[in-house]
Amino acid sequence: MHWIDVSIFVLYMVAMLGIGFFFMRKNTSTEDYYVGGRTMNKWHVGLSVVATDVGGGFSIGLGGLGFTMGLSGSWMLFTGLLGAWLSAVMIIPRVSKLSQKVNLLTFPQVFEHLFDRRVAFIAGIISAIGYLGFTSSQILAGAKLASATFPTLSMNQALILLGVIAVTYTVLGGLKAVIYTDTVQWAVLMAGLVFIGIPLGLDKIGGWDAVRSTLSAEYIEFDNLSWVQLANWGITIIPIWFVGMTLYQRIYSCRNHKEAQRAWFIAGLFEWPVMALMGVALGLFARVGFEQGMFGYLGYESAGDLDPEMGLPLFLRTILPVGLMGLMMSAYFSAIMSTADSCLMAASGSTVTDLLSRFYKIREEKQLRISQIATLVIGVLAILIATRMTNVLDLMLLSYSVMVSGLLVPVIGGFFWKRSTTAAAIAGMIGGGGMTIFLNFTKTPLPFELDPNFFGILTSAVLYIIISLITSKTIKNEQDKRSSEAPIQTHQ
Repeated sequence: MHWIDVSIFVLYMVAMLGIGFFFMRKNTSTEDYYVGGRTMNKWHVGLSVVATDVGGGFSIGLGGLGFTMGLSGSWMLFTGLLGAWLSAVMIIPRVSKLSQKVNLLTFPQVFEHLFDRRVAFIAGIISAIGYLGFTSSQILAGAKLASATFPTLSMNQALILLGVIAVTYTVLGGLKAVIYTDTVQWAVLMAGLVFIGIPLGLDKIGGWDAVRSTLSAEYIEFDNLSWVQLANWGITIIPIWFVGMTLYQRIYSCRNHKEAQRAWFIAGLFEWPVMALMGVALGLFARVGFEQGMFGYLGYESAGDLDPEMGLPLFLRTILPVGLMGLMMSAYFSAIMSTADSCLMAASGSTVTDLLSRFYKIREEKQLRISQIATLVIGVLAILIATRMTNVLDLMLLSYSVMVSGLLVPVIGGFFWKRSTTAAAIAGMIGGGGMTIFLNFTKTPLPFELDPNFFGILTSAVLYIIISLITSKTIKNEQDKRSSEAPIQTHQ
């Protein structure tokens, strides 16, 4: 990379760190740190939500889908639009009302009010582990992009560099730093894609005529996928809008539930079709460039030699001139860090509020400092995990699956089914999450090649319903028995 591009990139990173330092001075409590003082507006929150959800994993992952299957890969984020709008209607009014009553900070705290502290504790473990893995996936996405862009950087060096920057400003600034940097990062990414990446990429490969003549027709059609693939995306992605800690923190940060709902509608529209089509289009252009021999000078002669998720970074590295390269790389690193920081905040919030506070009484004056230390420790652990993984999309979807299969059924049951019980919630969490983990790691062949998450959710639902029916009847019988044995009070 030219020194001008490096300078632009470095200045961008310094600016992100500057936002973290600025909000470090503004945070005076854990409420400031984890939910932004509950004063955020719909545009900041909405753009932060879409920047988080369509961050590094999906940006690099969508590029990989565009490289392998073309425009049909955009349907992955259509499930994001559905999830955003469904949760806006079904969940936000209930959660926002509860939050205004008891000042919630984390998602597992919802379970404490729907059930009890034991359920909240288990939900905290699942949420912390899930978001730890998700943070790692975003750092890995950044490292792939950096190592493909900067030839002198190894993958591990890139992991450490990007991880340290994202962890540092998140540790310092908390959720306000995350939301405001997300807004800036999303704007940079959109500008980079609209004004640099897509028009220049299309021009370098020879326009749409070159796309049609180089690739088979299925790459530019929207039905180049099976119903199983679409179902698996929906099973994994739609439910995350009901159980995502990053999303609940943003609900709590809004002034009221109407503001939160508007933010979710904004986020859904930007997910699909806007970000979805731009992401897969660039991956598609990268595939055309590859077929034209554009990456030959890098030693990639056949499709088997190239990780599909590396196609887009290599394409950008090849086509972008001095100056624009730095801007475009800043745009993609924006996407990556906007998700990494949010996931890091979620993992930290669950660890401190839902886990540590169960065993240790943390004095109010020390809560903010302990939260920052926890964020730092989790960030370092996420970097270490990222060094052991290879595929961004797989790691990200596995992290999603563990949370979804364990938490979806209990949260919906707790809000909408009057016969829900604590025993049913615990069984659903452990049974659903455990089934998904078992199927993933044993590589068990599944009917129709459905995602293990489907069977995890199904297991959770079956356990939840059966145990709710049994225990709610037992509880009612005990209550009736106590009522019948109570002495009758007479009034003189």
